[in-house]
Amino acid sequence: MKGQSLAWVLSVALAGVVLGGTARAEERRVLIGTGGETGIYYVVGQSICRFLNQDAGEQGVGCKAPASGGGVANVRGLRSGAFDFGIMQADHQYKALKGQAPFEAEGPMADIRALFSLHDEVFTLLVRRDAGIASLDDLRGKRVNVGNPGSGQRNTLDELMRVKGWDRSVFALSAELKPAEQASALGDNNIDAMTYFVGHPNGAIQEATTITDAVLVPVSGAEVERLLAERPYYSKAEIPGGLYRGNAAAVPSIGSRAVLSTTASTDPQLVYLLVKAVFENFERFQGQHPSFAGLRAADMIEVGLSAPLHEGALRYYRERGWR
Repeated sequence: MKGQSLAWVLSVALAGVVLGGTARAEERRVLIGTGGETGIYYVVGQSICRFLNQDAGEQGVGCKAPASGGGVANVRGLRSGAFDFGIMQADHQYKALKGQAPFEAEGPMADIRALFSLHDEVFTLLVRRDAGIASLDDLRGKRVNVGNPGSGQRNTLDELMRVKGWDRSVFALSAELKPAEQASALGDNNIDAMTYFVGHPNGAIQEATTITDAVLVPVSGAEVERLLAERPYYSKAEIPGGLYRGNAAAVPSIGSRAVLSTTASTDPQLVYLLVKAVFENFERFQGQHPSFAGLRAADMIEVGLSAPLHEGALRYYRERGWR
């Protein structure tokens, strides 16, 4: 009897190992492309994964949101299949859909799909006070971080330079630093100006204004107005005053919405589960970062979406009576 009992226990244990191995093998690993670890995209991705793992983990879904090169890189990650979902500026979603620069070589991405929009983002120009930069024109002859390849800040700066008739030869130095590297470079006097397309308040800007005397510079003027007229995915924006040391006044600039995107081929059930995880934990999501506090569900499914909604997202919104 003891031998039979032991054999039964061993057989059950072995079956558990086999079944457990099968369950792990069948687990759907979801990857969300984010941005630098000091940026809000990274917070968005980590928050979504936390809720998705919590609410859909029993259905075999496991989510990770690694740091990435940013919005442009996330578009390319969706196209290649490296990412299941990607966070990007609304203008990058539009440019990918239409096959416009910086995606003209790949052609139109007709299958890109939106899930929902997120926080407002602002093109941010922060400079050392002793650099003598009070406007975009003053960047001539200065050491400027144009941003890492694949980042939204770099693409938007390229658009600003285009309307001004510039190329990078107008700068004394065109650095390609990642977001996490900018603040120390500004503080160490290795660059005069850093750029960032980001929601506020932001950790990298906070760090830079803490370690050095740095000021936000307006992004305005006739050429900027022309860019706004040409590119409907940009709008006038403002960085509120008082968020950062030494910057008491509000500063005008241009902005766009951040959006979460995927492709039409992504499993509708997976998209449904992700969207549901966010909106069923909406108050908790709003508490993950100050930039999320003012988010409204009604806006997130309408404003800033420059690609069609994915069918899995639509299914959830219709269940809630939102569409």
